[in-house]
Amino acid sequence: MKKLNAALTLAALAAIFTVTARAGTIPDEYKIGGFALACQAWSFNRFSAMEAIEKTAATGARCIEFFPGQKLSKEEPTVKWDHNASDEVIAKVKAKLAEHKIKAVNYGVVGVPADEAGARKIFEFAKKMDLYGITTESHGSIEVLEKLAKEYDIRVCFHEHPRREKDPTYKIWNPHFVAELCKDRDPRVGACADTGHWQTSALKPLDCIKILTGRVLSSHLKDRAEFGKGGPDIVYGTGQGQIAEVLAELKAQKFEGNISIEYENKWDNNVPDMKECVEFVRKWGEANK
Repeated sequence: MKKLNAALTLAALAAIFTVTARAGTIPDEYKIGGFALACQAWSFNRFSAMEAIEKTAATGARCIEFFPGQKLSKEEPTVKWDHNASDEVIAKVKAKLAEHKIKAVNYGVVGVPADEAGARKIFEFAKKMDLYGITTESHGSIEVLEKLAKEYDIRVCFHEHPRREKDPTYKIWNPHFVAELCKDRDPRVGACADTGHWQTSALKPLDCIKILTGRVLSSHLKDRAEFGKGGPDIVYGTGQGQIAEVLAELKAQKFEGNISIEYENKWDNNVPDMKECVEFVRKWGEANK
């Protein structure tokens, strides 16, 4: 009976948190500086998904982007949080999100199979979580991705890692490739602009955003010290990432997706730096209303 009552409580909390807006939209109440500013849970990959929600709240962000395979919680470390989660686990995560007033907006980077049954499982999970988008590099599955994006009204956001000098078959790092990939596709098919990986590929983020005009559906926004090299993420506005210029261009393009802070640095204690990133966007928004 206690287990049943707990399940009912989780279900009730989840129901309270259900967004009544049209599927795929991000309500203004979750925006900062005019943007749906999220933390990518990968920033907290040394912690659980439940802790990632807590840490996201501590940064001041109001949204989170999950990634597949993170352990669920300290109490249940063997349970993985991904699109295979049971309804009970989903209810627990929704309750935790409601507790901290955080909205889940995206999920990835996740591999999406070309077979419809396998892909549909991911979209069903996204629907249950009321997500805006799915982030993937599975461009070979674009036909089924486009079909399901239309059916579920969920965005498909093609992510890029850096250029691979020894692997010429890896092309998605190139914004021209992504632009051509999405050409004439449904408007719910586009790019997740990872500006840090563009920097590593010696590409200027602002140039890439412009190449993808109208197709930037989400972003992993990063600032780094140099072009053409990898390196740790740093606080917005302190590197060569053109953060203010990118925000201005996104606003000009009437961007409505999530901007996720993916902070691959200071893994054990990056909340203070991420909080500064949130404040940068907040102040930018106040100055550019």
